Amino acid sequence: MIWLELTGTLVGLIYLWLEYRASVWLWAANIVMPLIYIFVYYDSGFYADMGINVYYLVASLYGWIMWRRGRDNGKELPISHTPRREIVLMGLVFAVLMLGIWLILINFTDSTVPLGDTFTTALSVVALYMLAKKYVEQWLVWIVVDVVCAALYIYKGLYPTAILYLLYSVVAWFGYRRWLKMMKNDESLSTNS
Repeated sequence: MIWLELTGTLVGLIYLWLEYRASVWLWAANIVMPLIYIFVYYDSGFYADMGINVYYLVASLYGWIMWRRGRDNGKELPISHTPRREIVLMGLVFAVLMLGIWLILINFTDSTVPLGDTFTTALSVVALYMLAKKYVEQWLVWIVVDVVCAALYIYKGLYPTAILYLLYSVVAWFGYRRWLKMMKNDESLSTNS
């Protein structure tokens, strides 16, 4: 399994670079990476993480379409702030997912980290939705997910993946700052046109 985990880590690094650059091609990498990690997580007993990768496959297709189609004028979807009304809705989705996934893990699996696995999975659903909508704050949510995941993976002995997620958390901070700049540049171009 180590070769598969290392391959997933490499694809994850490519994905991260593409996301940092706000490239639509991040969605292609985010189709390949979950296919790999479904097997890695199953073998390690991260059942919620394994399940979330099915969601990642479907959400990546949605994200690709959203970014390519963008707005009604045919331009690529712009980076924007998360609307306040969606924050409440995403908080409710997160809470419902937390409860549902946790109950499934404690009642139907032999998961050794049900609460951590549940937390990162539920929050990842929200973060990927935010990425598909191109909300700049998605980076902040990913930082939380990445740090908690890294700790869990260290605990479970998935060291290459833990290193990947620690790197994700660092790059997420720089990605957040870059996307803020890109958003301001797009706004200034729009007002000058």
